[in-house]
Amino acid sequence: MNTDRVIVVGASIGGVLAFRQLLSPLPTDFAAPILIVQHIDGHQSVLPDLLGRMTRLPVAFAQHGQRIQAGRIYVAPPDRHLTLDQDELVLTQAAKEHHTRPAIDPLFRSAAASRGPDVIGIVLSGGLSDGAQGLLAIKRAGGTAVVQHPADAEAEGMPLSALNVKES
Repeated sequence: MNTDRVIVVGASIGGVLAFRQLLSPLPTDFAAPILIVQHIDGHQSVLPDLLGRMTRLPVAFAQHGQRIQAGRIYVAPPDRHLTLDQDELVLTQAAKEHHTRPAIDPLFRSAAASRGPDVIGIVLSGGLSDGAQGLLAIKRAGGTAVVQHPADAEAEGMPLSALNVKES
């Protein structure tokens, strides 16, 4: 099934609270898949369980080769970059980016290249700059870029970087 819109979301420090604010109001018939990267590196993660308590949508770790479906939330598993190839999820152990795996930029770049104007990219709370270049790629591909207001973020680094990234 080819879904029209795809939502990609990235967060780090403060991400769980930001995810709650983003996901809790969504209806059970939400019309797009949501792909999430939270900086967790190789640590064991219960993020799908936590997010599952915040939303009525099904939440699970992404599986390599899985086809995305509207109304589902896919979470990057520990120590794997999550990328998108059209309607299929791809998990890799490619080099760390921004000192982390999973990183946000690989997901955002792949979504931009694969789905162009049908992508909505969202950068939430976190330090440093992961997500900024990927969000720029989404904008360049005609997609929609959304950034949590830095004053509302537990860590303002990623939102500020995303807002201040320059076209080159």
